[in-house]
Amino acid sequence: MTILIAEIMSTRVVTIDMDDRLTVVKEIFDAAPFHHLLVIEESKLQGVLSERDYLRTLSPNIGAINETERDNETLQRRAHQVMSRDPITISPRKNIKQASQLMLQHEIGCLPVLDNGTIVGIITWKDLLRAFSQS
Repeated sequence: MTILIAEIMSTRVVTIDMDDRLTVVKEIFDAAPFHHLLVIEESKLQGVLSERDYLRTLSPNIGAINETERDNETLQRRAHQVMSRDPITISPRKNIKQASQLMLQHEIGCLPVLDNGTIVGIITWKDLLRAFSQS
């Protein structure tokens, strides 16, 4: 039995604009149980900003007693300065084996799902693992 991406992808996708500041990203990641944001410009996918990308950018002193103004300035960076560009994407008509191969080949944790250039979902390694474990 072949499981298609459309069957297991998350259709609730959170997007941010390229010029959104990391303060916006922080608010989203602090409030939500997911780890990837799709970065758009004029409704077109431009990149992916993962929680790992975000954390790698921040000063480790943010929120600490020894935080300085310079540490806090890292939150003023823009999404396009931190995101991964030219994201690898997948069609909802592809299957989970193809998605797994793409993620392993490119060493990435998610694939935006596009249908004729329109964002229709996102699939993560957790979605794939869940699908494999239930099949």
